[in-house]
Amino acid sequence: MKYPEPKPDGGPAATAIDTELVEILAQLVTRLGLSEIEVAKGEFKIRVARQVSAANIQPAVTSPQPATPGAAGTAAPADGPGTVKSPMVGTVYLRSSADAAPFVEVGAQVKTGDKVLLVEAMKTFNEILAPRAGTVTGILVEDGQPVEYGQPLLVIE
Repeated sequence: MKYPEPKPDGGPAATAIDTELVEILAQLVTRLGLSEIEVAKGEFKIRVARQVSAANIQPAVTSPQPATPGAAGTAAPADGPGTVKSPMVGTVYLRSSADAAPFVEVGAQVKTGDKVLLVEAMKTFNEILAPRAGTVTGILVEDGQPVEYGQPLLVIE
């Protein structure tokens, strides 16, 4: 990617915006489920952010919820089509605060786009949304647990 080089005379390139770079960053934010991304070269910076409604959520520390595997005789939860995986490295939260009810529990019915978890990465809370409608058959993580990219979080059948 090319960054516009500021001209010493302060000409038009000194304030030019690389719209192609902005579009690429916006696509990355969306595709990776990030709330913001920033690139810098010298004093030139581009920051792309999207509004996250969970910005003021305080992490909760609660007793762990046991993982519930899928039905006997089925594929491992990590291999199933209903497995929701972490889109990033961070800390997973099952509820918005210590005194709040969990977003979902085993047996809960969810619709596509329902908030099912939060993953905190770099002090930003990212909503994890249900990719499909169905019943939550397993929660594979504990509240406050560190998670890796691609780690199975829960199963929706």
